[in-house]
Amino acid sequence: MYTYRPNMTTVSDPDGTAPAFGSDRPVVVEVKNLVKTYGTKGFQATVLKGIDLTICKHDFIAIMGPSGSGKTTLLNILSTIDRPSMGTVALDGQDLTKASNKELSRLRRDKIGFVFQDYSLLDTMTLQDNIALPLSLSGSPGRLCLQKVQTLAAAFGLTEHLGKYPYQLSGGQKQRGAACRALIADPEIIFADEPTGALDSKSSRDLLACLKAVNEKGQATILMVTHDPFCASYAKDVYMLQDGQITCRIGSGGERKEFYDRICDLQASTGGDRP
Repeated sequence: MYTYRPNMTTVSDPDGTAPAFGSDRPVVVEVKNLVKTYGTKGFQATVLKGIDLTICKHDFIAIMGPSGSGKTTLLNILSTIDRPSMGTVALDGQDLTKASNKELSRLRRDKIGFVFQDYSLLDTMTLQDNIALPLSLSGSPGRLCLQKVQTLAAAFGLTEHLGKYPYQLSGGQKQRGAACRALIADPEIIFADEPTGALDSKSSRDLLACLKAVNEKGQATILMVTHDPFCASYAKDVYMLQDGQITCRIGSGGERKEFYDRICDLQASTGGDRP
């Protein structure tokens, strides 16, 4: 069953199998009364209006919402790229709003993984070296780097491509490589910003299936921002963001196709078009 939270409508799960709030799993990210305002006095726009959100270990959460709802702003604040105007964001118990730039850099290196829409691989390095880069920068032994690269490459279907450069790879291969790079340092959480936005349908399915698999094996906690209900259907929970507020949450439960249909219906009811 769902536990209700203030200012949030929770869509009931017909199978009763969606995870409830109040999980006894460790909390990775805790957001309280998050507000983000841009502009100067008299010309201010409030993009986020009191967001409360808890992300626990091994969650796979998708954030959806229409253009201008605040999805990217929320992701940027949670991933330490931006700072809130009010409220608190705690990562692994540390309040990010009180952290210095040096501490934030360390957190990005040690506890956060990123998957961007444009891959962000280095053209002058092989895929193997791109994936290993976070470990190399932290001074990890070469043998450990190679072992972890090979393990992740096998999980993401990239073993035969490790010696190639990004220009020799397809878009799907590059994005799966970016996901491996995000995972290799065993971060507390992966932030994915429209990870399938530049991919065709098959490459999207391949990437999402790999992310879902590593999450289900307990190897990743993921927060993904997407406008695509198909992409969101691979998550365990979907939060709808409207006008700077989280208005509802639905949990997966049952078959993914059924979950996809429920996401589409929810998207249509909140002003979006049903695919």
